[in-house]
Parts: sequence; structure tokens; C-alpha cells
Amino acid sequence: MQILDHMALLGPLDLAAAGAILIAWFVISWMIEHAGAKRPSVTVLMSERRRDWMKVFVTRDPRIFDSQILASLRQGTSFFASTCLLAVGGVLALVSNTEPLRGVAAEVTEMAVPVVIFQLKLAFVAIFLTNAFLKFVWANRVFGYCAVMMAAVPNDPRDPIAYPRAAQAAELNIRAAINFNRGLRAMYFALAALAWLLGPIALMISTVLVVWVVWSREFASLPRSILLQEKA
Repeated sequence: MQILDHMALLGPLDLAAAGAILIAWFVISWMIEHAGAKRPSVTVLMSERRRDWMKVFVTRDPRIFDSQILASLRQGTSFFASTCLLAVGGVLALVSNTEPLRGVAAEVTEMAVPVVIFQLKLAFVAIFLTNAFLKFVWANRVFGYCAVMMAAVPNDPRDPIAYPRAAQAAELNIRAAINFNRGLRAMYFALAALAWLLGPIALMISTVLVVWVVWSREFASLPRSILLQEKA
């Protein structure tokens, strides 16, 4: 049986729920990264703080403090990348072993559901986790680019290339942070996708909950209020 034949086993409600979580994922990401000046997200506010960081960096001596911060950021991306890789391996191992899936199918539903349905749903989770892994790896690499650019910033603030290079380092730092945040969102939605094992209604509910959590942390959280006060 081919992949299209497998997908044909999913009902219209399943396909609608799967499409809804994908749309929600893209829409909330776009809202966060393209928030307007009247209602900026935490991501947008932190981008400005990263630019301020690099401006201060030019005149700071010694720069050990900055290198420690950047090393901490890279360690965070490495940790989450490793976590995603382990999670992907676990999901793929479960997909390839049908016996545990038969037990799951018997526990979560009284209907005779083919094991391949659960394999498709778990593969959907693996897609989110794989995306998160790739984002974390790329974020780690761009933080590395940022580290090199920071090292190339002259110690003398009067040097004409000091602030332009610091600005480049800031933009690299921002791009790395954006990819890190994308990886985190993909992990959130991977957790929501797990609810599909309980059915399409459960997937829709979990999607709404995850969207609310992500939105509230970016647009209605205490850290955002603190950043806005600092901005003022």
C-alpha cells in the first residue's frame, strides 16, 4: 500500500485537524516575527535589546562577560538540538515497531483502527521534531558566526569599522535567536500533534491550547511588560 493509500484511511476530520495545526503554526510564527510597532512581540523587543547589546559591546573592556553570554546561548541550542534528536529517534523506533502501537490503539479507541494510522500520526509528530532539530542546529551555527564577528570588532570605539561590525554581529545574533525560537515553537506543536493519537478533536483542542500558550508568552506575558517598561 502506497503513502496516498495510507492517507486515504484518514477521515475528513483528521485531515482538517492536521491542516489546522499546520496553518496555526505558520500564522502564529508570522504574527510573532512581523508584529507591528504598536503591539510588538517579545521576540521583536528582544531583537532591539540585542542591537543595544552590541552597541555597548564596542566600549566594554574586557569582553569576557559577552563571550560568556554567547557561550550560554550556544549551550542552550546544543541542548535542545540533542533533545530533539533523541525524540525523533524514539518516535521513529516506535513507528517501526508495530506491536506497541497495537497496544496503544487498543487503549485509546474501541474501534478497529489500522496500525498504519498511528504510524502516520507519529510521523506527523516526527516532522515537527525534525524541523525543530534543524532550527536549533542552524541557530547554533549562526551564533558561531556571531562569535567570530564579535571577535572582529576592534577594541577602539573610534575605529570606523567598530560600530558597523558590531551592527553585523547584532543582526547575526538576532537571526540565531529567531531560529532558536522557531525550534521551540516546533517543539510545542510537536507536543500538540501527539494528541492526534486520541483523535482529531483532541488534536484541535491541543492546537488551540498551544497557540494560546505561544501567543500569551509573546504578547501578554510579564517579561513583555518588563521589556516595554524598560523601553519607555
